[in-house]
Amino acid sequence: MKKQLGYTIIEIFVALAIGLVLFAGVLSIFVGMKTTSVETSTYGELQENGRFALSILSQDLQKADFWGDYAGTLSRSGFPTVPGAPANECTGEGLNNATFPAALGHFRTVWGKTATVAANMGCINDAVVGSDILQIKRVMGNAINTVANPTTLNNYYMVTNTNGGQIFTGAAVPAVDNSRVWEYQHHVYYVKSDGANNVPVLMQGRLTNSMSFDPLIDGIEMVRFMYGVDTDDDGIVNAYIPAINMTENYWDRGDNSRIIAMKIYVLARSIKPDNKYSNKNSYQLGDLTYNVNDNFRRLLFSSTVSLFNARVTSW
Repeated sequence: MKKQLGYTIIEIFVALAIGLVLFAGVLSIFVGMKTTSVETSTYGELQENGRFALSILSQDLQKADFWGDYAGTLSRSGFPTVPGAPANECTGEGLNNATFPAALGHFRTVWGKTATVAANMGCINDAVVGSDILQIKRVMGNAINTVANPTTLNNYYMVTNTNGGQIFTGAAVPAVDNSRVWEYQHHVYYVKSDGANNVPVLMQGRLTNSMSFDPLIDGIEMVRFMYGVDTDDDGIVNAYIPAINMTENYWDRGDNSRIIAMKIYVLARSIKPDNKYSNKNSYQLGDLTYNVNDNFRRLLFSSTVSLFNARVTSW
């Protein structure tokens, strides 16, 4: 009979030690790949959210002060008849800064402020303090075929020709010679403080039969606008000014000053904190230095937009 041979205790322990070393190496690689994957995914989400927010704000600003076929700036001289105030109306500061133009002063179609409290404009009660609020008034880009798409009570409209027209709501379109119909829109943007989930959200207010707000993009922590003011009416920006330093003269085109461009800053923040990451950075949003000390990842985005229609007195 042949003698059966096995492994000694020493050989078994050596094999276990080698196996543990190999397993530790594989586990380290796995953990490293997972960490890298999470970081890549987080930054990819930040890139997507930040660029989307910048795109939405830029496109809306580029179309500010667009009034269809009307050849001037919006006022009650060209539009003597306007509807009553909508429900939950957002009213900005100044004599003439509601949804529709009033019969006094300059009608503010682009206006903003830095939130110092959560409640603003009579329609916002949860704004992030320190972030900016922006309102834009205009008509939507394409004229409406009222035969295929009749007007309704759910929206406000503007019927215009080159000399003026009327703002209205309802199924009956007012009679205006050589005119077309456009949807009238009033947008308000701000960052909402969501205390329950600790997730900041960029909100958009939109005018239908009332002013209503919907979440636009999660993870937008701060927005900041710098207003490019042309103080000598030569079509060139003389200074970029934050909302807190904008005067009545700038908002209301006093001394021919105009807002002809804007710088937009958007700070995107990760939805969840990463306890393995410490963020003690400072982010420069125009004139504002924003310091943080937490475990959230962030990316800062910026862009400069020309307000082409703001330069127009008449076409």
